[in-house]
Amino acid sequence: MLSLDFFITSLIVVLIPGTGVVFTISTGLTAGKRASLFASLGCTAGIVPHLLASVLGLSAILHTSALAFQGLKFAGVAYLLYLAYATWRDRSAFAIADVSNTMSAGRLVLRACLLNVLNPKLTIFFLAFLPQFIISNGPAPSLQMLTLSSVFMLMTFAVFVIYGLLANVFRTAVIESPGVQNWLRRGFAATFLALGLNLAFAQR
Repeated sequence: MLSLDFFITSLIVVLIPGTGVVFTISTGLTAGKRASLFASLGCTAGIVPHLLASVLGLSAILHTSALAFQGLKFAGVAYLLYLAYATWRDRSAFAIADVSNTMSAGRLVLRACLLNVLNPKLTIFFLAFLPQFIISNGPAPSLQMLTLSSVFMLMTFAVFVIYGLLANVFRTAVIESPGVQNWLRRGFAATFLALGLNLAFAQR
């Protein structure tokens, strides 16, 4: 169950840049270290519904129901496009300010959480990913799924925190350069747009 293969595969999956990574890095750059921690927490919390869906077998319904998949998918697309627009328009993001003065911790966690909650590909991923490491003659499969899920979430949180802290290291240099700020703002907006379009054309 908790094999070396599981840890290596999970680490690779977590390290691959996706919506959560992009959001955490952008938050670390624009709002600082504390805000990036909340972003990491939110992105990790957003995994919970997908893990529960896998444990309860709901992911199979999402996999076979075109309507359910498309509905969740386009909600995710709309949210990513909103983030792209908001990032593009926000001119105050790089101001030196504590997250409590710009966006409440709860709101930041919620925004990060929605990124993963509204991504149906994540549920399908866990449907295909976790069962590979279930031991047929081991404890109850649901218990094994919960154990694997918990470890995966801890790895996700740890890696995202590191991403956010590394981004924060470069924050001062970014704040001192308006040109770099504009480039990053447009880059993050374009990335969210690209991720939204990629999700829009995703298949079950």
